[in-house]
Amino acid sequence: MMKIRKATEAIEAGRTALGIELGSTRIKAVLLSEDGETLASGSYGWENALENGVWTYALEDAWRGVQAAYESVAANVEESYHVKLTKLGAIGVSAMMHGYLAFDKDGGLLAPFRTWRNNITGEAADKLSELFHFHIPQRWSVAHIEQALLNKEAHTKDIAFLTTLAGYIHWQLTGEKVLGVGDASGMFPIDAETGTYRKDYLEKFNALPEAAAMPWKLIDLLPEALPAGKPAGHLTEAGARLLDPTGGLAPGALAAPPEGDAGTGMVSTNAVRKRTGNISVGTSAFSMHVLEHDLTKPHRDIDMVTTPDGAPVAMVHVNNCSSDINAWVSLFGEFAKAAGCDLAPDKLYGLLFEQVGAADKDAGGLMNYACLSGENITDVAAGRPLFLRAPHSRFTLANFMLAQLLSAFAPLAIGMKALKEEHVAMDSLVAQGGLFRTPIVAQQVLADMLGVPITVMASAGEGGPWGMGVLALYALKCQAGEARPLADFLDAEIFRDTEATRRDPTVAGEKGAAVFTEAYEKALELERAAGTALDDRA
Repeated sequence: MMKIRKATEAIEAGRTALGIELGSTRIKAVLLSEDGETLASGSYGWENALENGVWTYALEDAWRGVQAAYESVAANVEESYHVKLTKLGAIGVSAMMHGYLAFDKDGGLLAPFRTWRNNITGEAADKLSELFHFHIPQRWSVAHIEQALLNKEAHTKDIAFLTTLAGYIHWQLTGEKVLGVGDASGMFPIDAETGTYRKDYLEKFNALPEAAAMPWKLIDLLPEALPAGKPAGHLTEAGARLLDPTGGLAPGALAAPPEGDAGTGMVSTNAVRKRTGNISVGTSAFSMHVLEHDLTKPHRDIDMVTTPDGAPVAMVHVNNCSSDINAWVSLFGEFAKAAGCDLAPDKLYGLLFEQVGAADKDAGGLMNYACLSGENITDVAAGRPLFLRAPHSRFTLANFMLAQLLSAFAPLAIGMKALKEEHVAMDSLVAQGGLFRTPIVAQQVLADMLGVPITVMASAGEGGPWGMGVLALYALKCQAGEARPLADFLDAEIFRDTEATRRDPTVAGEKGAAVFTEAYEKALELERAAGTALDDRA
């Protein structure tokens, strides 16, 4: 009773923080108390679409989802605490990183949103990587704008603002064209010393003939990069109406710098100190490693980004992870329903994942490629989910489910080989994502695949919006004159009593995963060929 009364008083007084994250399949919102406890939550499902060869989301759908998620939070508050949600202390927006959102001087969208999932900027990415002597991935915003220039797209001359999805939502809520430094580091390389965009690289970009012909300089298009804790504006009257069309929410909440899902993943797993790291798995997957020394050279499979407070991070990103698993589980769900057994999603995933305990450690010779889209790490241009078996493979449900999990993690393991070559410390990694809602199973498979202990916190399934809410709380603390390093804030005020489980790799599991990975790499030509042999009849 005391706990509910305290929460009710905090909600009425506006001593709360709202974290919003636009993920690849769900838009989620959480309302946090001053100590980081979740008071209410809401979500909205959405999906990307492949239109004219481009993976995209309609911005109208983004707002529909943001409003629905907030509406669910407000309803949850009223149901649980019998008060209306009318004001917030702070707000923070996070979303999928990278991509291409270009606007003209009047705020009009110049081209459909091009998401991180697109593999359409290879020429530009290679050109810029060579020019900067710094690895520029295809999904980065600078690769997208350079490719648009190389393609001579007519809209490029009219660009006045370039941002990410989080930066766009934040702009509309606050009027501020800013971005958290972690998200900004996925648009254009960041200087770790200054926390701003690399001036030397900007000059090289502007000197390119195709860029020099434009009426703008790139620096004038990019949002201002801000570290965690810096004020990033306030929720305006217009922004409050966008978030809550009913008119019940008051403006004025302090806004934290908008961040990417990689940054919120680091915060929600308490992995912003040197020698810490985390893994986020979902539609895509990525590992983040906070560096204690510079890498010796650029690596094709390592992206150099930053923590939300600007520390250098080595990131390994793969475009595909859980989508194929989700599709198969949905198929099994249809069968169960046809057999008269309608299982809730968590029950269905749990039932299937638990079969893995009876599997052969190498998945019995079964092979799977979980590529719904192209995959840069493995040079797969066009994704075609593909399941294979030889005549003498052991085709059991247990082996099938293990093959699904191993194939979901295989591209990440392949990409992380360069980290081991660079002797990047990986004492343990903290993992988060929906696959870990079923205890132990996916966690153990990931530990065996990477050969690294994997820790999963109790909040592993819903880390992103919660992490953004924590960054909003941190902004409030800094505004109140209680600034301390982000890592210290997390240790002292957010993760004091966190429950977590750790799984170490097993000898048999590592050996089986190595056999699977070797076979996976050997047969990759089949997956690459499938992209051209099988048309996608959308």
